[in-house]
Amino acid sequence: MELKVIYEDKDVLVADKPAGIVVFPEGESLKSGEKTLIDYLIEKYPELKNIGEAPRYGIAHRLDKDTSGILLVAKSSEALIFLQKQFKNREVEKKYVCLVEGAVEQDKGEIKTLIARAKGDPRKQRAYSEINAPKSAREAITEYRVLERFRNYTLLEVEIKTGRRHQIRCHFSYLKHPIAGDKLYSFKNSKIPDGLTRQFLHAQKLKIQLPNGQIQEFKSDLPEELNNILKKIDK
Repeated sequence: MELKVIYEDKDVLVADKPAGIVVFPEGESLKSGEKTLIDYLIEKYPELKNIGEAPRYGIAHRLDKDTSGILLVAKSSEALIFLQKQFKNREVEKKYVCLVEGAVEQDKGEIKTLIARAKGDPRKQRAYSEINAPKSAREAITEYRVLERFRNYTLLEVEIKTGRRHQIRCHFSYLKHPIAGDKLYSFKNSKIPDGLTRQFLHAQKLKIQLPNGQIQEFKSDLPEELNNILKKIDK
């Protein structure tokens, strides 16, 4: 696999992750032994094995297997601590583009719930209100605005204020507008656009302060496969 690097300096590299590859082995991918993004990175940057802890090493944050886009990787232990502190303190601006099922009524909005692992399916997360939430639930905040409307779908720009596992996928399923093509969070009667073979979710922008003191915004264009889907959908 040829991995596209958007930016690199002595402290960090910014990769443009393709869909269909796990970032680092955990859960099912750990059992399957499939090659992950960190495996490819270590082949090119063997020094990453000295950073952080296995199996994620210098990976500063996660993207799901079938989510594409910007992924930040630290090239030193100091850089990893510096970057992770910003993620923890909610100082990183993260924006995604996603296509969701149905017509989202409001042109912009905020989803604020608690999120915890779903009781019936350990692969999934579930959104809870404060009344029925388990002790393990943590606050999750997602903001969105409509980019374009189609007959059966809505294209959104999404900004996550917290970084919970599956946050965007879980939140829009909670709103009854699951992400198009998302097999885990969609419903029995969900429709999938012709030709879409994965969830329509792309990490498009990330703004963060780098260890060199500069604040940088990185951008990743919507993959051609997803652009082609949008061209085929009826408006």
